[in-house]
Amino acid sequence: MQNLQNPELKEKAKPSKEEAIEAVKTLISYIGDDPSRPALIDTPKRVINTYKDFFSGYESDAADVLNTTFEDIENDDEMILVKDIRLESHCEHHMIPIIGEAHIAYIPNKKIVGISKLARLVDVFAKRLQSQENLTQQIADAINDYLKPKGVIVLISAAHQCMTTRGVHKTGTKTTTIATKALFKVDDAKRREFLELIKKEM
Repeated sequence: MQNLQNPELKEKAKPSKEEAIEAVKTLISYIGDDPSRPALIDTPKRVINTYKDFFSGYESDAADVLNTTFEDIENDDEMILVKDIRLESHCEHHMIPIIGEAHIAYIPNKKIVGISKLARLVDVFAKRLQSQENLTQQIADAINDYLKPKGVIVLISAAHQCMTTRGVHKTGTKTTTIATKALFKVDDAKRREFLELIKKEM
């Protein structure tokens, strides 16, 4: 699986909290406001704290999320689907939100993972600077690498605010990306079953 972070480089290059606060002050000045204005005095600190939440995925590891599995399954020929997982990420080109839903299914191979772990896995990768294409693939790769299932499929549908709030200003648009592994890559019937299930109200 792709190594998304170099820990040594990350530690060496990471600015201090004080430097980050000063950077936010510079941005406030750049857009034409005064960072010493009373209403903005605490804004840089708030922005830094908000960024810690937005980008907490850099402090998370897919292995930690998927390391607890269960092997007491009786039927490992049917898919396990978790749909409509709320997704909040940020475009790596503009640092503007990407908001949408992820749908994940896999066909287990002797072991399964708790369903809440799949939702947590989405956050591990979504809470970083991302492209939707890479995000979709990274989630599928992690499940494939750590669970070794018979098949994995991940579909993400999301609105990119870099497109809806700036640039072409096309509100209401969504982008759909899909990643498939093993059985879902070659079995058209399984792919169709997945797509039908995510359309249904359950």
